[in-house]
Amino acid sequence: MCRSIKTLRPPALAEEATQDEIRAAALQYVRKVSGFRAPAAHNQEVFDRAVEDIARATAELLDGLEVRGAAHRA
Repeated sequence: MCRSIKTLRPPALAEEATQDEIRAAALQYVRKVSGFRAPAAHNQEVFDRAVEDIARATAELLDGLEVRGAAHRA
């Protein structure tokens, strides 16, 4: 598990995760899996594409989650 990736859903976050928070988590994930903090030029395109794909999938996941009891906390 990548310890620098934080939980992006309530109640861990009081509000909806921002696109910047989602992208930062995706970037940390890709860095961890690839083993590269910053990829070489010949890997930059695939690295960036992976970050965008994972950010998109994360946003879809968060949009689809039903957090029970969350409405009562507002």
